[in-house]
Amino acid sequence: MKFIDETMGKRDEDSAASSFASVDSYEIFGSGCSDFTDCEHCEERRRLYKNHNLRYYSPSLTTNHSYCTAMSYMEVSPLLQGAAPTNTYKTISRGSLDSMGPGELTASGILSTYTKLEKSLKQERPKQSSLITIFSVWNTIMGSSLLTMAWGVERAGLPAALILVAFMAALCLYTAYVLLKVNKHHGSDNCEVPALCRTLLGPWAEVLAHMFSLLVLVGANVVYWILITNFLYFTVNYFVDMNSSSNITEYSTNLLCPRHLNESLMIAKPEADSSYWGLHSTVPMYVALIVFPLLNFKNVSFFTKFNSFGTLSVMYLLIFVIVKGYAWGININTIFAETRPLKNAAVLSGMLALSFYIHNIIITIMSNNARQEKNGRDLTIAFLLVTITYTLVGAVFYICFPLAKSCIEDNILNNFEKHDAMTAVARILLLFQVVTVYPLVAFMLRSEAILLMAIKETKVLTVGINVSIMAMCVLFACFCPNIGTIIRYTGAVSGLVHVFALPALLQVRSLQLRGRLTFCKTLFYGAIVLFGALNLLMQFFISE
Repeated sequence: MKFIDETMGKRDEDSAASSFASVDSYEIFGSGCSDFTDCEHCEERRRLYKNHNLRYYSPSLTTNHSYCTAMSYMEVSPLLQGAAPTNTYKTISRGSLDSMGPGELTASGILSTYTKLEKSLKQERPKQSSLITIFSVWNTIMGSSLLTMAWGVERAGLPAALILVAFMAALCLYTAYVLLKVNKHHGSDNCEVPALCRTLLGPWAEVLAHMFSLLVLVGANVVYWILITNFLYFTVNYFVDMNSSSNITEYSTNLLCPRHLNESLMIAKPEADSSYWGLHSTVPMYVALIVFPLLNFKNVSFFTKFNSFGTLSVMYLLIFVIVKGYAWGININTIFAETRPLKNAAVLSGMLALSFYIHNIIITIMSNNARQEKNGRDLTIAFLLVTITYTLVGAVFYICFPLAKSCIEDNILNNFEKHDAMTAVARILLLFQVVTVYPLVAFMLRSEAILLMAIKETKVLTVGINVSIMAMCVLFACFCPNIGTIIRYTGAVSGLVHVFALPALLQVRSLQLRGRLTFCKTLFYGAIVLFGALNLLMQFFISE
């Protein structure tokens, strides 16, 4: 999966400026007036409203915990959409309280007030078409898992892999859609998963959601750091060799099998590292020198300008795999030619729990769809595109790979000699993409950590957290540089909570509040949680 922050800007002090949006109070319920029109001081309130320079902030940066909580006790239909800045409501609310005595509000009065305030204060947000929404979801989900998909197919075996990809795609699609349905009944387009958890399940669930969002971001930071190290190392080696004075014009472009040096005659043994330029020793530290200044940018929204570059990288990888597969031809006798122990299929299911992970920001993305009634259709099409992409890269590479299938690396580019031209281009493109994405992911991790610590962000704290993040990433890059293993454990742990447990629990609670919960539905959603738990448990029984 890929982490993208499309609304970087000024944020509230208590809110993480990330895809994991939290919410606070509108503070409109203290007013002694239920309507602009039925208030004896309506002219004064109109003047207050007119004289204020109102500004609308992005939904992901506007907060509304109290409103979501209130709505959970009142089944209101249709849903109240949108939000306004907290300080605006404070001004209007205080103005009315200063000029009026206490008033008694009914639920209908509150709703009437909010509806009219919303129409007056809310600037219309630009909506996007279904096509743009579909590709937004597709582009957001696609990430580093694409490089590991062929390795996951090899670990699970092709038959089990094809079934697992389809099953996990359908299950993750369903749980993502469940979140949209729960939000439809109990939230708004500003209520993300943590807000819904606090509204329906309690504060403990909100903390749990934030904690495992933090875990996903930790895994993403580590994986991206390892990839930056890998791409930088091989890219520098490529240009150094090309510009060397040895006058060598022909290079070996044989495939590599680093883990099994005696598997095939096509193996080209990699060169030994020097004492100052080592993939798992010095290069991770050089990456720290490059990345650290980027982490301390005051405005990381600069890096969002390169988000579209990710689509170019994905398209190039697709072309890369198709071209290589066509050149190799089919190198498998039957679909059951190489099978693996069934328990090893958990490698792929753990990876897929993260590969299809978009649940933390799905409400925000889909709320921008111009045709809300088509959200289910558009989400399904997006997941179908992701499934096709993963299957194409994983299955085609596996079927056509000419060496023993056990040679497939958890980063498929590691199977190619550094002088292969197409591989060199892929590494350069991916290096640029990951370097521009990493500051955004680190920013989200830092913001989420500060939110959980409930302390004020300072420059010293920011630098301290950045150094801690880099130190952790360097240690993983030096001593555990296996991105496939990191992805499957991160996916299994965070998937249990965000992909399986929280959507199921939220839906059960929603059905209970609406009087539609049955024993069969409880059993069904319990089975989803059980599957997530078994998926995590099986990760500890994998034979490497």
